[in-house]
Amino acid sequence: MAKDGARPIARPRGFAAMDAERQRAIARKGGESVPKEKRSFARNPALAVEAGRKGGQSVAPEQRSFSKNPSLAAEAGRKGGEVTQKAARKSRDDTIADDHDESTGSKT
Repeated sequence: MAKDGARPIARPRGFAAMDAERQRAIARKGGESVPKEKRSFARNPALAVEAGRKGGQSVAPEQRSFSKNPSLAAEAGRKGGEVTQKAARKSRDDTIADDHDESTGSKT
């Protein structure tokens, strides 16, 4: 603390003090350290489920945001359902279009 009782101006330290390019380089190394088969939850939904379960178990029930705020949980579930339905519709529409192209002999 300064002699006059005023606090000195806080300056970023460590990671926060680095320029953006250096931060990206460090973050990239972290991603590379993970085996390729474990990098993407999008490629392995079961891995994502397990990670989410472990994360949820590491937090006391009374500290979980959804247990404190049921409307937040409802909104998250609603958004997830909408995304899932949109993906299913797109997949179904793509399949129908492909089937139609094959039956008519046309190419897109």
